[in-house]
Amino acid sequence: MTLFLINEWKKRPGGPQDPSAFLMGLDSTRFSTREKEIIIEQLDDWDVIMSTWFEIADFLPSIERLYENTTFSQRHRAALLASKVSYCLGDDRGALHLALSANDLFQLTPRPPSKTVGNQDEQYVNKMIEIGLDTYKGNRSRGEKSDPRLEALIERIFQINIQRNELRFVIGLALETRRVDMIEAAIKSSTDSTGLLAETVQRVLESQLDTGLRNQVLDMLLQMFSKMDKPDFVAICQCLIRLEKPSDVALIIHRLLGTGGDGELMAYQIAFDLYENATQQFINSINRELGDDGQHDGQQPSTAEGGSRPTTPVKNGSPAKEEGSSPDATPSTPAERPATPVKEAKPLTPKSRIRLILSGQETIRLHMQFLIKNNHTDMLILKEMKDSVRTATAHNATLIANGFMHFGTTCDDFLRDNLEWIGKATNWNKFNAVATLGLIHKGHEVNSMKLLEAYLPKTEVDQFGFKEGGALYALGLIHANHGNPTVIKYLRDQLQNAQVSPVRHGACLGLGLAAMGTRDQEVYRQLRDTLYLDDAVTGEAAAVSMGLVMAGDHNDTVFQEMVQYAQETQHDKIQRGIRTGLAILACGGADTAEPWIEQLLDVKSNAVLRQSGVCMLALAYSGTGNANVVRKLLAKVAADPNNDVKRWAVIAIGFVLSKEPDQCVSYTSMLVEHFNGHVRYGAALALGIACAATANREAIALIEPLLSAKENFVRQGAVMALALIQIQHTEATSPKIAELRKTFTKMASERGEDSMTRFGAMVSQGIMDAGGRNVTVSLQNRNGYPDLAGVIGMFVSMQYWYWHSFTLCMSLAFKPSCVIGLNSKLEMPIIEIKSNAKASTFAYPPPIEPKKKEEREKVETAILSITKKKGLLVGKKDAPKKEKEPEKMEVDGDDKPKAELAKEGDGKAEKKKLEPEAPTHMIQNPGRVVKQQLKTLATAEGARYNPLKPFSMGGIILLRDSRPDDKEEIVATVAAGGIPSSTGSSSAPEVPMPASFEIKLDQY
Repeated sequence: MTLFLINEWKKRPGGPQDPSAFLMGLDSTRFSTREKEIIIEQLDDWDVIMSTWFEIADFLPSIERLYENTTFSQRHRAALLASKVSYCLGDDRGALHLALSANDLFQLTPRPPSKTVGNQDEQYVNKMIEIGLDTYKGNRSRGEKSDPRLEALIERIFQINIQRNELRFVIGLALETRRVDMIEAAIKSSTDSTGLLAETVQRVLESQLDTGLRNQVLDMLLQMFSKMDKPDFVAICQCLIRLEKPSDVALIIHRLLGTGGDGELMAYQIAFDLYENATQQFINSINRELGDDGQHDGQQPSTAEGGSRPTTPVKNGSPAKEEGSSPDATPSTPAERPATPVKEAKPLTPKSRIRLILSGQETIRLHMQFLIKNNHTDMLILKEMKDSVRTATAHNATLIANGFMHFGTTCDDFLRDNLEWIGKATNWNKFNAVATLGLIHKGHEVNSMKLLEAYLPKTEVDQFGFKEGGALYALGLIHANHGNPTVIKYLRDQLQNAQVSPVRHGACLGLGLAAMGTRDQEVYRQLRDTLYLDDAVTGEAAAVSMGLVMAGDHNDTVFQEMVQYAQETQHDKIQRGIRTGLAILACGGADTAEPWIEQLLDVKSNAVLRQSGVCMLALAYSGTGNANVVRKLLAKVAADPNNDVKRWAVIAIGFVLSKEPDQCVSYTSMLVEHFNGHVRYGAALALGIACAATANREAIALIEPLLSAKENFVRQGAVMALALIQIQHTEATSPKIAELRKTFTKMASERGEDSMTRFGAMVSQGIMDAGGRNVTVSLQNRNGYPDLAGVIGMFVSMQYWYWHSFTLCMSLAFKPSCVIGLNSKLEMPIIEIKSNAKASTFAYPPPIEPKKKEEREKVETAILSITKKKGLLVGKKDAPKKEKEPEKMEVDGDDKPKAELAKEGDGKAEKKKLEPEAPTHMIQNPGRVVKQQLKTLATAEGARYNPLKPFSMGGIILLRDSRPDDKEEIVATVAAGGIPSSTGSSSAPEVPMPASFEIKLDQY
């Protein structure tokens, strides 16, 4: 009877309403148990619940009592009904608790949609799963034990998705819930376990996992790799780098070298990847594990082959002319240098080649060859910049721009051609002028001492020491992140013997760069002792270099020493140097650095220490995209009263979101309109850092209004940010690039422009054309992981706000945009790589047109009436002489009128324009390939050489020779400084048209 009544009630017009009559029977003894079961079963229907839940809610206690009654057969159904009503009430936690009590009746597969209420059950199930997962994740992260029923639910979620083959979802969920066992289960159940395993490694390395969990997962993945027949050694080595297991990497290399053939090539490829991804300390450990094979490294110089032309001495801080030579003469010519490498008496063994690659000599040599061969610097830009210089700041900016433009090209033509102008540099400008040689000759390590010999400290040091200090800084820039014991010892000796602040300043910076990441305790102690001299200029450089040497070490003793001295010293420069050093110390630390960060952020009385905490957040979480860190930084922007803290907090957002440019645009979109100029400046640079080389249109649109900001420093930040975003882009990839270049030129040359803005515009032109237009700016390596040197270099360069010399450190973030193919002998064979894009899409920007001299307008001379009358009389007398006009001279080839010739020329030009550009083009080895172009690369059909990894990865790639018995054609090498900067055909000054003339025969 009860069932009949309920069914009739459901059929009422307008749907079921007011179930009180049935629900009151749940507590009544007059209703049998079976009748209560029927009521619960029939009410568990979304068509009923959605129209009556607010009335059923009054009887929730009665329904829950039925669940608690262990003798009631439909107790789990009662729990499910109560859960659904609680869900309608908005009590999600209570609904989840009751859903878990329903056991198997709570189905993860939703019921079919109803005609009346639609997919209401699907929404309910998804919400319960969401709340359940959030609860489970929280418990796992805190190390708390979860409800067994919740664990059973999570287990069911995993199993259902494995059965559905949603394995990537399972792995992602397992990482979030810290279930390493489920990652293993998902990979084992895959039909392509090798591919999924490599993909999982990539995912783990890029994720925001804490160090403990990451290491646990990587250990498990390594065990799975070791059980495979053909393991992915590249992925394995990436795991081992993060786990800091150099001995295991050395074993893999030994194993591959023993197999020969492709195994040997793979060992070389791994060695190149190790140099790009691992720290100096890690690589040194691998070298020790590999042992000595009887051959000395360094048989092959880590520069372009052949000799190098020494840089001319400095006269008053500038390169001076050599005696008996013209300004344009060079000490040596390319003809004097061998065009190909000198053959070695004893060929290198595979292990020697591995050691050579790990030392970085091969990578540096190949990158130098690429940069020298492809140098396309437009010298006219530098000439126009030089001609507009009227202040010391602009002079300094021009030299820095030249250093950036010729980064790694070894071409110092601009310095040689403008010796007198460079001689105007004084004091710290002289320091920077010499230091820029370190950018130009970056990587030219074997001859670095010879190149800088004219400037390095002698027995009798200049009384001021700016030139000598700049030379030591340049030496560090040449060897940045790749210092050898000889150079480090030389810099330590110079620091020990230095008597004046500029020399100590340069020696500290050079030593920090050369010993970067080595964590050498002796070097650290010497720098610390220099810091304790309490000299402002020296102390700033010493503090920064302490951080560089101990980069990413997370050493608590170092942290405490630096913080203590920051509180004791009275010098602002030293405090700022310590701020930079502390941030570098925490680089890549993430959660490991949290205790330090919290300690510094809570210092109310010292703004510099709060800035240090903010900067540590930037570098510790660089590239992680951690939303909690971004929120913490935004809170500092809103709450901290100090403008420097605000500015650094906004800049830090750019570092944290450096892998997620769109997120950075979203977070900073409101900050670029902030009333505080420091916040707007920081927002511009944050966008520049996060969106570097992306040509992100939203970011450009946000920054462009800042070019007309009232604050000069905001305009400066805006131009530098735009240069970072637009580097290596063309009009095909970024339509506003031509207009932007004109804006930079205008801001750099206008007389009324502020000196700070002009400095930014000039340096920005250097950034845009860096490395002969062959390098990009990136804070990640090719695999997408944060690059220690790039992150640190960009961060230190941001200190230019206080000290222009730090701008040069941006070069550490420069990455050659190249694809270089190598054979088994580490030589570059002549090959062509196919690019499935038009050549113009990623071409070099055209050279700028030289300014034409504007002809002055002729002003009509006022003619007096009496003069006019005299002219008429003279005209009447000479009239008979002009009756017959002289015949025009006939000129050979002048058969057609000029108008007709012009028309014909236009027709040819138009025809040329109409010819369609080929949709593909070929790139020669070594080739310039910008980041956006990588995805278009493919192996040419019928190619002799096949890459060991896809060309789309970029960088140095080993090639497998399909015809090893055939003779190889090898790319000819060029000597350092052998190819001058490209001036372009249109950059040369045009020959002026000859002046019109007339032969007057009556004069003869």
